[in-house]
Amino acid sequence: MRICVFPGTFDPITLGHKDVIDRALDLFDELIIAIGVNSSKVPMYELEQRLQWIKDIYKNEPKIKAASYKGLTVDFCKQVNARYILRGIRYVSDFEYEKAIADVNRAMDNRIETIFLTCTPEFTSIASTLVRDIIRNGGDASQFLPEAVLHTIKQR
Repeated sequence: MRICVFPGTFDPITLGHKDVIDRALDLFDELIIAIGVNSSKVPMYELEQRLQWIKDIYKNEPKIKAASYKGLTVDFCKQVNARYILRGIRYVSDFEYEKAIADVNRAMDNRIETIFLTCTPEFTSIASTLVRDIIRNGGDASQFLPEAVLHTIKQR
């Protein structure tokens, strides 16, 4: 079984993330969208909310699972029997950073392979950091977010 982990903070999950996830579905039997808990980062949205968004967005997709983890991504991959890590690439600078991480992960466990998918051009400029800035400053982030996320944000 081809199990893949797509790690990130997903704070919030954006249409850019969704683009990568949707295009990766055909490549794997199971895709675990895994929220990494990083003690040095203070997220805008609670972990439970971010997990719920993923579950809501993909409620009709049995291949998708949502999870959270602490520690190393390769250790989480071992726990869930994943042999692949998925990473989205927007720009060349993303590739350089992500390749370094992939090389370190491969050094820790050479059975886990990192797969890079480039973003569709219309989603290249979407970054959670920018979306959070728009939301914090009262702007309209609707063009960057899935409906489930928008619905929650509008309720607040």
